Amino acid sequence: MNIRDILDHLPHRYPFLLVDRVVSCEPGKSIHAYKNLTINEPFFVGHFPGVPVMPGVLILEALAQAAGILSFKTLGVKPDDKSLFYFVGIDNARFKKVVTPGDQLHLHVSILRQMRSIWKYGAEARVDGHVVAEAEMMCTKRDVV
Repeated sequence: MNIRDILDHLPHRYPFLLVDRVVSCEPGKSIHAYKNLTINEPFFVGHFPGVPVMPGVLILEALAQAAGILSFKTLGVKPDDKSLFYFVGIDNARFKKVVTPGDQLHLHVSILRQMRSIWKYGAEARVDGHVVAEAEMMCTKRDVV
């Protein structure tokens, strides 16, 4: 999926869109996407001056956005203004290496299970083949009020 397809499958927009390309997606199973990181990312200015590091919470957000694309593709729908996917839990989050400008952050997410409106994912972020972060995440689709 190119950026136009991604924009069709996520409600996020710059500067908070954290997926640049989807390499592969098997609806109902898994997705592999990536985010190219440049020194121009707005979060690098303050995190940390002189030693730019991608915040761990944004790595988790990038994984969640990849999970969102996987969920919409699995359901065969696109985002609308009537509902959103929200985080309801993050378990076993671990950060193993820092992510810096020039890195390509690969996002690997698989559906572990879906019960009613709760989705559980296994998620792993990698740079140069090395795991930089991992977590189990739960999301739910809710109507926007």
